[in-house]
Amino acid sequence: MSRIGKKPIEIPKEVTVEVKEGEVRIAGPKGTLAVKFRPEIEVLVENNQVLVKRRKEDKFARSLHGVTRTLIANAIEGVTKGFSKSL
Repeated sequence: MSRIGKKPIEIPKEVTVEVKEGEVRIAGPKGTLAVKFRPEIEVLVENNQVLVKRRKEDKFARSLHGVTRTLIANAIEGVTKGFSKSL
């Protein structure tokens, strides 16, 4: 089981998240981003949190679970904090 994929993602107050067919749209003060996901994964928005779940329990779906959650979390961070490069 994916430990990363199980963690819910908190949505900040200034961010809106919409889930449509195979895509998550995230809008915030720094812009808008979209993250596409495979049909083996299910994305839900409940109680100001984003939940990522698997629809199947095969190896491929398990491998996508944590990656999809991380991509969505990074997009939420990108529309709130923006890009920064530190050396």
